[in-house]
Amino acid sequence: MRRNRKVKILATLGPASNTAETISALFVAGADIFRINMSHATHEEMRRLVRLIRNVEAEHGRPIGILVDLQGPKLRIGEFAEGRIPLEIGQKLILDSDPTPGDKNRVQLPHRDVMESLRPGARVLLDDGRVQLRVIKNAPDQAETEVIAGSQLSNRKGVSLPDTTLKTSALTPKDRRDLEAALEEPIDWVAMSFIQRPDDIAEVRKLARGRVGVLAKIEKPQAVEQLDEIIELADAIMVARGDLGVEIPLEQVPGIQKRITRAGRAAGKPVVVATQMLESMIGAATPTRAEVSDVAGAVFEGADAVMLSAESASGEHPVDAVRVMNSIAEAVERDQYYPMIINAQRAEPLATGADAITAAARQIAETLSLAAIVCFTSSGSTSMRASRERPTVPILALSPVRETARRLSLVWGLHCVVSDDVMDIDEMVDRACSVAYNEGFAAPGERIITTAGVPFGTPGSTNLLRLAFVSPDGHSGM
Repeated sequence: MRRNRKVKILATLGPASNTAETISALFVAGADIFRINMSHATHEEMRRLVRLIRNVEAEHGRPIGILVDLQGPKLRIGEFAEGRIPLEIGQKLILDSDPTPGDKNRVQLPHRDVMESLRPGARVLLDDGRVQLRVIKNAPDQAETEVIAGSQLSNRKGVSLPDTTLKTSALTPKDRRDLEAALEEPIDWVAMSFIQRPDDIAEVRKLARGRVGVLAKIEKPQAVEQLDEIIELADAIMVARGDLGVEIPLEQVPGIQKRITRAGRAAGKPVVVATQMLESMIGAATPTRAEVSDVAGAVFEGADAVMLSAESASGEHPVDAVRVMNSIAEAVERDQYYPMIINAQRAEPLATGADAITAAARQIAETLSLAAIVCFTSSGSTSMRASRERPTVPILALSPVRETARRLSLVWGLHCVVSDDVMDIDEMVDRACSVAYNEGFAAPGERIITTAGVPFGTPGSTNLLRLAFVSPDGHSGM
């Protein structure tokens, strides 16, 4: 099965899509990688979903990626004696550590690290920003705040701190347990939520020990401020626009999305654009025109993947949502302006052998109108550098490591195939031609270009380019 698009689709699983039949239908409709959200899934449910995905993978004979999304430090206030309170602009509201149900004057904030980190003048946003407080003064066990926006507040609403960097790690005890459980399963990516600093990524990398790729979700202004350092340490980036749009002014989110997408591409790291992309399809069978434009904008920008959240996890039309996103992406990539926009954003190759080889492969493939670029890759780095070039011709990533092929399912333009390693150049060329032929990318008489590293099987040694004709029997005509 080959896709007629290069951007990838990441679909979240949930109550509306947690059966084998639905997961298979989502894959056929266009999902390339599946997300399991540990904010809602138990360890048992996570393991069950992983088994179902791997069964679907075996059924269709295509590598499928699995991303486990850690919850991160979810901050919430306590409860009120009457369930909710009215608010007036200018009134005082105490946030304290007392578990007693709150009233119009006070409510519990059961996070001591927050109390210790708050400073006068800092904003505290509640209920997705509907309520805004400003800290007047604070102590280790309470903070006096003033209401600057909002009319009411109810139990257990979420807390955002756009002006405050917490001293604690973004990896909570729950996240550690979830990560340990996830690493026991054949997953490919783990996503970190609410990171603030590069050290948060380093902590997870240390625990993962290279077994999975680490994706950093950019959803706090502190992370935006250290974007380059975070991208350097992460394996992939997500523009998590939901919480990001709470902590920064909404009108700044599109610009930040473009900045993150371009910075990720320049670094050769996959970028996922997420949240509310087809939000109306949670209940409706078709999206709004604005949502279609939103998805199209991410594709035009060159994002590696676009993500569905509640649309596929709990919506009424999960398969239709994937199908619509697939159709939008295909239409954008056929648009006459798409190639010139993608080319205009191309970053210069770095002074490395891999970048020189992949840049040359793109130029040769486009100049000679070749059928495909075929990358032999063990670790995945060769094909990711080829993807960074955003060529107009298809890219086939051939890897003897099934885990590598699965992980690359997140990366723009890569059609991944699990294939035995090759022993010499003749075998490499013949394998490349036969796979390109069998996968429907090259017809007899067409040419392909192959990149690999010699000696074979050595990760990170990309140093070879080879042109070849596909013969009538689908093998190499040299």
